[in-house]
Amino acid sequence: MSIIEKLSVTAVRNIEGLDFEPIPTVNILHGENGSGKTSILESIHLLASGRSFRTSKLEPLINSEQEQAVVFARLGDGKEIGLSKSRRQKHQLKFRAEKQSNWENIARELPCQILDSNSFLLLEGGPKSRRQFLDWGVFHVEHSFVENWRRTKKSIANRNLLLKHRTPDLRQIAAWDSELCLAAGEVDKAREQYFKAFLPLFLELYGKMNGAEVDSLEVDYDRGWDTDTDLADVLVDNRSIDMRYGATQSGPHRADLNFRIGRSRAVDILSRGQQKILVSTMKIAQGLLLSQALDRNCIFLVDDLPSELDRDNRTAILSQLVSMGGQIFITCVEISGILDSLVGEPKLATFHVERGTITA
Repeated sequence: MSIIEKLSVTAVRNIEGLDFEPIPTVNILHGENGSGKTSILESIHLLASGRSFRTSKLEPLINSEQEQAVVFARLGDGKEIGLSKSRRQKHQLKFRAEKQSNWENIARELPCQILDSNSFLLLEGGPKSRRQFLDWGVFHVEHSFVENWRRTKKSIANRNLLLKHRTPDLRQIAAWDSELCLAAGEVDKAREQYFKAFLPLFLELYGKMNGAEVDSLEVDYDRGWDTDTDLADVLVDNRSIDMRYGATQSGPHRADLNFRIGRSRAVDILSRGQQKILVSTMKIAQGLLLSQALDRNCIFLVDDLPSELDRDNRTAILSQLVSMGGQIFITCVEISGILDSLVGEPKLATFHVERGTITA
């Protein structure tokens, strides 16, 4: 089970130095806007994945008066994870006192899902967000996926470099085509198998959450090239087009999930509140699937849940999250908006955040 037993944060945004011990169930962080609540969630996400869910830039992440930000966590089983992000030096990541060259071990140990305003990108954003969502799930249930994904990425990068040449070397392109097809086949196979397991669970949950247009919602997996054609043939047939653009137009890097209601995109039909229910259900379904596959609970980071949701929908989301039995971190301005949406009496802890410090 993935549980954060102690969290220490230094110089992440307005947090100068913060230590607290969350409980294994529901942790509510409340306070005024700008108090540092979301920065605590951001710190957890940063530690678990190496990325902020608020920005792709390092500069605003580190406190303006400091040279580096540090996040440390001790897990419930005693394992420790530490990360330092510096303005001028390469980051340092340690797991069980050993330096890590990437986040693979950490991501498996500390699976985190974020529910925030950016979650809407799963519907209204481009395919990249939906590929990342899909690949997060595949990564956790299929250990060979990450290596095949890296091979695919390398093959496409090298192929694109060759395509940009004024006189491309066709023999080298053909060699990279072969490598790409081998890796892409494995990536597509893993994605498709995961999607087949994910879809019925998601639709079942969406019905329980009283999701809008539940009977007419359709979700399809698009692998990134014609389903009736081998990728090798697609790459050969489209080579002149690829040369024109200097980039590979078909392949697993073009995969997508399509959400439709009738003939229209779901994002064009659903209200913002209805979209929030749908994307929340997507992430909850991923957490459930991970638990079923690995007997490990996902940590959920929930930022400003009351926004754009009425009490019934807040209750539906919180009830499902609590029933999963994992650790939850929830931020809010008014704590009453969360407390009146909790069904039963789940064990919870409340923390008041003010100026980057937990005051109570």
